[in-house]
Amino acid sequence: MQKDPPKAITLRQVAARAGVSAATASLVLNGKGEISEATRLRVLESIEHFNYMPRRARPRDESATTIRFLKIARHGHTVNRDHNHFIADYIDGMSHEATRRGYSLQVVSLDAAEIPDIAASLRDGGLRGAVILGTELSQAEVRQIAALPRPMVFIDTYHPFLNLNFVDMDNDQAVHSAVEHLAGCGFTRIGMVGSDAQVTNFALRRRAFSQAMQSLGLHEDPDAILSVDSTLEGAHRDSLQQLSGRSQIAQAYFCANDIIAHGFIRALRETGHDVPGDVSVVGFDNLPMSAMTQPALTSINVPKRRIGTMAIRLLDDLLQARKPQPASKVLITGELIVRDSTRPAHPPEASPRG
Repeated sequence: MQKDPPKAITLRQVAARAGVSAATASLVLNGKGEISEATRLRVLESIEHFNYMPRRARPRDESATTIRFLKIARHGHTVNRDHNHFIADYIDGMSHEATRRGYSLQVVSLDAAEIPDIAASLRDGGLRGAVILGTELSQAEVRQIAALPRPMVFIDTYHPFLNLNFVDMDNDQAVHSAVEHLAGCGFTRIGMVGSDAQVTNFALRRRAFSQAMQSLGLHEDPDAILSVDSTLEGAHRDSLQQLSGRSQIAQAYFCANDIIAHGFIRALRETGHDVPGDVSVVGFDNLPMSAMTQPALTSINVPKRRIGTMAIRLLDDLLQARKPQPASKVLITGELIVRDSTRPAHPPEASPRG
């Protein structure tokens, strides 16, 4: 006897398992509404449990479902093999959400890319829209790319005065939490190790550091602000040069990313400074290597998959809209992961043994 085919899972079943209404589940699916993180996670877990696929309002032929992620390296100081895991997490988030929404995601890597190369990749006639990795793009380059007649969302960069779609980490909040942690450890002389590499997020973190110091009532010492290359070897080389010969350095440093932090820690050791015994260090990105180094690096964890997911949601809204939509600028909150590279300025003395 032939069995009846299994019935398709409904949104009501997803909602019931998550303990919410169908309307709330729909808001989570579409990335809308003021939904708590706990509720959102319950709904997403229920979606994964049932492998639920929402029905589309209109069937779409194969040629109309392709979207593209452009992994663009302009100079390669940050978009390189040291950050492959970071970018892979973006792609994981995009791929999952694109599949769930009925799209086919293509990943195109453009190394040492010029604007004509990028434009050519976006003129493909079968392409619906694109997510652009804007890490190494200047504001002018973002403008040039956005002028192309193609729905697009930029990630890993943010320009507040451009009327475009961005999804990025919240640098202000993240840097403030890092500086606040160091201040809470009892440090008053806090420095920063940044970079002059053409990366908008570096500039945003430098500004956020000054704002955090001011809001916490701390004096920012210009001598405690270092600028180094953003590659691992370059950060080590430049840090070593700037630390050598200094009679005094800051008690703690916030570094613009983990790669810079690892190069800086290596230079600290080579100039006779122990981490965290003499100097505490905080990074940004929470790369996998940061949990395995000695000492393990305190760092800002960036919710990279969520950024990728949100980029696809915004792009889908643009593609489904019947009229032009206002630009959306989404900043995703990070989390400070405290490890062994930071410690209190005055650790409590060990109690005497009896």
